[in-house]
Amino acid sequence: MRVLLAYSGGLDTSYLVAWLIREQGAQVSALTVDCGGFSAAEKISLRERALALGATEHRFVDARAEMFERVLRWLVAANVRRGGVYPLSVGAERGLQAEVLAREALAGGFDAVAHGCTAAGNDQVRFEAALTTIAPGLKVLAPVRDLAPSRDDQRAWLSKHNLPIPPAGGRYSVNAGLWGLTIGGAEMGDSTQALPDAAWQWTRGGSGEARLKLDFENGVPVALDGVRMSPIDLIERLNHDGGRLGVGRGYHLGDTVLGIKGRIAFEAPAAEILLDAHRELEKLVLTEEQRFWKDHLGDIYGRRLHQGLFHDPFQRDLEAFFASSQVRVQGSAFVRLAGGAVQVEGVSSPYSLLAASDARYGERPATGSDPAGAVGLARVMAEPARLHRRAGEAAAKEAAR
Repeated sequence: MRVLLAYSGGLDTSYLVAWLIREQGAQVSALTVDCGGFSAAEKISLRERALALGATEHRFVDARAEMFERVLRWLVAANVRRGGVYPLSVGAERGLQAEVLAREALAGGFDAVAHGCTAAGNDQVRFEAALTTIAPGLKVLAPVRDLAPSRDDQRAWLSKHNLPIPPAGGRYSVNAGLWGLTIGGAEMGDSTQALPDAAWQWTRGGSGEARLKLDFENGVPVALDGVRMSPIDLIERLNHDGGRLGVGRGYHLGDTVLGIKGRIAFEAPAAEILLDAHRELEKLVLTEEQRFWKDHLGDIYGRRLHQGLFHDPFQRDLEAFFASSQVRVQGSAFVRLAGGAVQVEGVSSPYSLLAASDARYGERPATGSDPAGAVGLARVMAEPARLHRRAGEAAAKEAAR
């Protein structure tokens, strides 16, 4: 049986390469779908370890550009932060990774695909939902989910067979992508504990201060400090530079697709910087109603993506709305990074609604405005509350008779 395994290089997928070969007699090809987060050295290490574990081959597909165009641009446009905190970092990749897995398997004539998702996480739902939608006839193997070997069991099995164990030893489950890095396991199983400093990856030892200028066109980041670059290069640069300054650390405690609670630590320097800058620029160019409804729909979009509904047609409808809302999100954001925090110090745009009016908040009204209009507006807006009070007073008098 020829199996194409979605291979991240972590403990679960490393174990699966060897286990499928030795316990199931499978011929395993390892496939890494690159949605960002790999250094050149890590790419080489992934291949070497996959082959050392017994894989027939290691395939590497660069899906970063597709990841931005089909996923990340909408997370920026919708200002998605799950629970108001987490920028939906690596979970947003799974639907696309499953699609690439199916695409490669069908093109290569494989008998089955496999993934290393556990029975207690969200990723199993994301992979299965995507594969069921786009390749319903494809056989899917998920031994880590179905047989539930513990991480200690997997380490022991690999050691017994004198096979390589991932560098971190499997204590933490670390996943990295363009939109950030997540850390699970160990202390994250307890709602009271923090990660030790040594467990952080991109922001370890980060400190310092910097100021940036970010330019957006149609809601898409296109330049950093006046230098035009692709969104991919810009995001990778911000992850590196922001991480070096300690920007982007956080913890997320939330609801899994399975209904249980889960907790992770995350490092998302680029996401934190871009989301803050983008939201502030939107405040300058969009009306209140545009932002109000976009916030609600953005929350829905992120929730559904988190649930594994990447391929659902309703997501495309929401993306069409977001695209329309971004036409005037053009201009610059001036950002200060200090103490691990992001502060947007100013924004500018040719579509500025602030500049379009000669009114100045707290100082003078717009030319041609009627002061009596504000009084009339206040009375109209207060009318429901006034009637509510009058009705209560009338009821109280009636009851006192």
